[in-house]
Parts: sequence; C-alpha cells; structure tokens
Amino acid sequence: MKFEHFALNVPSPKAMSHWYEKHLGLRVRKKMASAPYMTFLVDDSGTVMLELYSNPRGETLEFSKLHPLAVHLALVSEDPAGDKARLIKAGAEEISDDILPDGSHLVMLRDPWGVCLQLCKRAVPMLDDISKAG
Repeated sequence: MKFEHFALNVPSPKAMSHWYEKHLGLRVRKKMASAPYMTFLVDDSGTVMLELYSNPRGETLEFSKLHPLAVHLALVSEDPAGDKARLIKAGAEEISDDILPDGSHLVMLRDPWGVCLQLCKRAVPMLDDISKAG
C-alpha cells in the first residue's frame, strides 16, 4: 500500500488551502466549491496529497493547543532558514530551529491556523528522489 492522502478537518479550509498553495507550493488536485469545501492538495512530487475540509459531523482539533510532536506536517526544504523567514513573513510562527548531530536542519513552525509545519533538510534524505528514478 501507499499513501493517497492525509486529511484534516479545519475551520477555514478555503483560506488555509489558499495559504498552502501560495506559500508551500502545494497544488489543487480536486476542490469542492461548496460545503464541506473538500480540497485535495498535492505536493511537487505528485505522489502525496493533503485534504483540507470543514465537516461539522467530525471533530475539529484546536491545532494551536496541540504539542508539535502530537501532530505536524513535515515538508522537505532545501533552505530551511530561508523558508522559515518567508513563512514567518506570511503569518507563520516559529516554534524551534534545530541542527541535529548528523547535520540535519529541522525547523518547526505553526501556520496561521495553528497547524505545525516541520521544514526538513536531512543530512541523509529519507525519501527517494523520484526525479532521478529510471
């Protein structure tokens, strides 16, 4: 099996989707114009999707009250310091900025809705580079 998507029930899926498109580079794969505003966002690999929606039948977590280790979205970043500065300017909040003993650079932020975003530049990448796949 492989991941198709990870879904978050959020209070402002349209605004959040717009921010993720503009500032994280995610692209809309499918979007509903009416409630519950299901929006599927795909990363630049085209292999992983995040679904944002607002459905009153399900619980909406208070992401701003959750510890970053409880829930976070981890994103590969070639320039964590530059991306951190850019995202803070766009409304994100810094939680931590760490260089691990192996040289990996991990930055933890909260988006404007409180969802934790981890920017990862691993000393040894954990994902296959599909652009180099034969």
